[in-house]
Amino acid sequence: MGRQYDTPTIVTSCLAIAMTIMYFIMPAATNQIFVVFSAISWFLVAICWLALKSTQYMHRFEAHEHEEKKKLTSHSSGQTLQMTSNQISQAKSELNAELDSLRSSLKNKDEEIESLKSEISNLNTLVEIEKLKVDLANLKTLAAKESSKKKK
Repeated sequence: MGRQYDTPTIVTSCLAIAMTIMYFIMPAATNQIFVVFSAISWFLVAICWLALKSTQYMHRFEAHEHEEKKKLTSHSSGQTLQMTSNQISQAKSELNAELDSLRSSLKNKDEEIESLKSEISNLNTLVEIEKLKVDLANLKTLAAKESSKKKK
C-alpha cells in the first residue's frame, strides 16, 4: 500500500547519509558547511517521513470510499427529470423574458455611461474655458501694469 510513496523519503535519507559521511571525510575547513547540509538533509527526511505517514493514514480507508461512490452513482442514475413540452416552452419563455429585461437594463446602463461621458467632456470644456478666462484676466492686469509704467 505505501511502497509507491517511499521514494522521496528514501532519496532524502540517502542524501542525509551522504552529507553526514562527507562531514567526517572532508577537511576540517568544510565541517561547518557539512553540519548545515546534514541538518537540513535530516530535517527533509523528517518532513518526507511525516508526509509518508500522513498519506498512508489518509489512504487507509480508501477501499470503503470507492464502494460508497459506486453505490451513489448506481442509485442516482435511475432518476431522470421528465418535463412536458408545455413546461419546457414555459421555462423558455420565462428565461427569454428575463434575458430581455437584462438586455434592456444593460442598454440603459450603456446610455447612462454615454451621458456621463458627455457630461464629463462638457465639464472639461467648462474648466478649460475658466482657465482661459483666468489667463485673459492675468494678461489684462499685466497689460494695465505695463501701460501705467509707461505713462510714468
